[in-house]
Amino acid sequence: MKAYSIGEGSEMETVAPFSYEFWVAMAPETVLLIGLVAIFIIPNLGNSKMRIPLTNVRIPWFLGGRRFRLTGAAHIPGLIATATLFTAFFIATWGQFNGEFTEVLVKSGEVTLMKIDGFARIFEIIFLGAILLAAMASLDRVPATTYEETDELDEMYNNRRQVDLYILMLTTAIGMSMVALAQDLFVLFVGLELASLATYVLVAFHKESKSGSEGGVKYFIVGSVASAVGLYGLSLLYLWSGSLQLDVLAAHWSSNGDEVLPIIALGLVLVGFGFKVSAAPFHFAAPDAYAGANSPVAGILATASKGMGMIGLVRILVVVASPGESSESAIWLVAMATLALVTMTWGNIAALGSKNPKRMLAYSSVAHAGYMLAALTAVGAWKWGHIDAPADFATVIIGAVIFHLAVLVVFKLGAFLVLGMLEMEGGASRLSALSGLARRDPLIATSMFIFMLSLAGVPPLAGFISKFLILAGIINTSVGDLWLSGGVVSLGDLHWVWWLAFAMLINSAISIFYYLRIGVVMFLEVPEEGRRKPLPYGLSIRMSIWICVVATVLLGLSGDFLIELCYNAAEGLF
Repeated sequence: MKAYSIGEGSEMETVAPFSYEFWVAMAPETVLLIGLVAIFIIPNLGNSKMRIPLTNVRIPWFLGGRRFRLTGAAHIPGLIATATLFTAFFIATWGQFNGEFTEVLVKSGEVTLMKIDGFARIFEIIFLGAILLAAMASLDRVPATTYEETDELDEMYNNRRQVDLYILMLTTAIGMSMVALAQDLFVLFVGLELASLATYVLVAFHKESKSGSEGGVKYFIVGSVASAVGLYGLSLLYLWSGSLQLDVLAAHWSSNGDEVLPIIALGLVLVGFGFKVSAAPFHFAAPDAYAGANSPVAGILATASKGMGMIGLVRILVVVASPGESSESAIWLVAMATLALVTMTWGNIAALGSKNPKRMLAYSSVAHAGYMLAALTAVGAWKWGHIDAPADFATVIIGAVIFHLAVLVVFKLGAFLVLGMLEMEGGASRLSALSGLARRDPLIATSMFIFMLSLAGVPPLAGFISKFLILAGIINTSVGDLWLSGGVVSLGDLHWVWWLAFAMLINSAISIFYYLRIGVVMFLEVPEEGRRKPLPYGLSIRMSIWICVVATVLLGLSGDFLIELCYNAAEGLF
């Protein structure tokens, strides 16, 4: 198997679980586990003592009693989680840019459980980056009190929630990392559910509010049903092939993919992952979940959680169930095209009429899921064999999708963090909450406007580059090598996936209206009563927003290094 990297010296290595090489390869996940244990232990350290049985001798036990001033500080859990996520993010990123990268297979006997390669690492970077920014922003978002004030019950309750919030965030990061590395359906599902269960609780974290409890319950019920349906599809694939290994399933599909059972199983799997990426019609719990969750958590759902679902779709649909020469085995291609068209159109139309900024961004996420599904459809069309093309368009398009997911973290999550600042003063459930924001905090309003322009695909921002790469990949795939003939090419000569690119252009034009509406409200309208003072000052959430703004601009102007990284990751996938 060939290994791909940006630098020189790549090679393949197989390691046994829990060996020294295993822990080196799994360094980011190891750091996350250490941080999770630290959050359980450090905030509970106190001056308690334990009596030795049958004696009066007491020895320090430390777990319990009166908390120490340092370990009992309210912000300790957040600082531990932020430091843990930053360390894991740095290790994962350094492995891609240090000029040398080794692909590692983690096996148990003859069964390949995980594969650490460029494709897995880039998604780990996406997940860890999104959760790190959300954790940083949450240092100012969740109420915390000082050590001396913890006599009041409600203050103790808030401090206890600090630990709960960051435990859930680290658990989400571990689950998503497992999904990125998985080469086995069992590992894939365990990681998926580990992350999903944590996000269900995060959505309902503010259960004292009506929107929080309602959104959490809806998201849990719909997500549980979707997971059950997807699991049933995975079990049918196992029943059909006799294996949980992705490479074995791919080999079996290439020779027996025309049978009825695997096609039914594929449809059920599509339901499960369709919920994760918020594809219509499996998206109907997403707007309520986004509106009920606090904004940093909603940002995780719109970026990292969507990336987790795309990994599943790519692993199952593109790698395992690639369409063959016969039309029966390509039935998912038509289903994906229909799903992509409905998803992008419904998402943009629903966002047009939304008066809640968080719900508007939720429907915007639905539309972006449609764009990425259109890209996967083009990959399937190229692998179907009906397009005679000299280049490996599958690698080009998958690389464009990965780049889109990477840059989506900065401008989509950044927009949610701006709404998080508004929540610090009372809420952001109405569009009028943004009225006159430019007068109250010009820098934050300008940042929000940059995020909206990037979401709309306005050059030269990162959102324009990501949409352009996806469109170019779909159009090049539909043209194939017709341009080499030197004659006139008509629409009738193009593959039908060209119309998905056309639909994407139309939907992008529609989206400009509701994105620019945010700018009109912020810069041209007067602040509503009770919201005319400057925004609350939160250092950590402002730092997160500045990071997102700078990355949005720089990745649009000079993001070639990230594009190359994403294309190398896509090559490793195939």
